[in-house]
Amino acid sequence: MSSFYKSILTALFYLVQVGVVMAQDSMAYRITENYVPDDLELYKTIVKLDQEFFGYYNECQTLLEKYADFYAEDLEFFHDQGGLSKSKEEIVQSTQKNICGRVTRHLVPDSIEVYPIPGFGAVEMGLHYFINTDNPPDEPRKVGRFMIFWKEGSEGWKISKVVSLH
Repeated sequence: MSSFYKSILTALFYLVQVGVVMAQDSMAYRITENYVPDDLELYKTIVKLDQEFFGYYNECQTLLEKYADFYAEDLEFFHDQGGLSKSKEEIVQSTQKNICGRVTRHLVPDSIEVYPIPGFGAVEMGLHYFINTDNPPDEPRKVGRFMIFWKEGSEGWKISKVVSLH
């Protein structure tokens, strides 16, 4: 097994094992209790990219092409319910079929953590939930964990790997 996949498995193990700390008064969630970014500028860049990407995701009926542009051609998408997908085209088509106009993603405030990966880019970890218009509006929201590997290259920042746990 390559060291990169060992890193993914280690990070996945970390996400599963780390308890979500909930502040009783504000109901704010955190992955790590006292997280401070190693690189504040990188953190701001990735948070902005997250906002842009999921803005396109939430409006994908009209912005599907912009959403798709965020993905690297060699994308790997690990999903705890759907398994591993390696086709950017299939992931975008699935989003169009199953998400657009029906599902919106909502970030849990202050839950994003960003860690630099030298020679590659960064990994973003956080918490989010989804609202599906097919479900009753009073249905309890289930918070899920995610990890996005952002690769910086000649075309800018691209999403190369996603781990999505619901």
